[in-house]
Amino acid sequence: MRALVIGWASFRHGEATAGDVLSMRKVDQALSAMGLPHDLAWSPVFRPDDLSYEEVEPGRYSHVVFVCGPAQGWQVREMHQRFAHCRRIAVGVSVINPDDDAVTGFDEVFARDHDGLAIPDLSVDVPTDEVLVAGVILAPTQREYGDFARHADVHAAVTGWIAGVNCARVPLDTRLAPSDWERCETPDQFTSIVSHLDVVVTTRLHGLVLSLRSGVPALAIDPVAGGGKVTAQADALGWPALVPAEEAHRTEVLDSWWRWCSSVQGRAVAALRALPTDNELVRDMVEALKPGSAR
Repeated sequence: MRALVIGWASFRHGEATAGDVLSMRKVDQALSAMGLPHDLAWSPVFRPDDLSYEEVEPGRYSHVVFVCGPAQGWQVREMHQRFAHCRRIAVGVSVINPDDDAVTGFDEVFARDHDGLAIPDLSVDVPTDEVLVAGVILAPTQREYGDFARHADVHAAVTGWIAGVNCARVPLDTRLAPSDWERCETPDQFTSIVSHLDVVVTTRLHGLVLSLRSGVPALAIDPVAGGGKVTAQADALGWPALVPAEEAHRTEVLDSWWRWCSSVQGRAVAALRALPTDNELVRDMVEALKPGSAR
């Protein structure tokens, strides 16, 4: 006996959701506990370095366990044909049409929802690891910097790098909009989000400033060659985690500052960098507005 565990995360034209993968992990744990030899197969798009569903040899398996998602569609039917010699079991699936041959092709179906009945999803109690939550705040193209602007190259390097970091990435935009649910309407809403982050990766001036005012370390990357306003603001706040545009492609530099920002030291330094309430710019403005001040 040997089982193959698959799901929608195994199909090239399927999708891998967090719930799908956790449900497959739950079945993996259960089969391991009962001592049944088995493999998990994945989509070559989702996990190109792991066992590919498209390349497994059907003759190696006596059982197929299909996990999570709807029991329907041409890919499920194709699975029935490919593994016709195996005992096929569906678990944690939604059965929308019990007469669908994608459903009737299984020898056993243990549905999470069917005909008005519901059972807790497989993913509900699967242990997971805590990882850092990183806000990613990227600047728009800033044409005012002319030929010194390196936004496209810097953002390609930074997003390519952060995609390989084991963290929960939260794309954020400092721009506010009252009618766009994907953006905040007030700065209070935005800073409330930032205050719950562990680290911020940003190429925006206010990405840096609003992170530090919340005591959150910011890995700031200046998208302007030679240094622009991000560099100036890092200098003004005495913040060391700054990467110039010329070094944005160096993963070892980004890795080094990421480790520092996520360390106890980085968090301690960020906690001391909140903007002063008596801001110098405000003082100068007030003085300029006083009667008799020179223009």
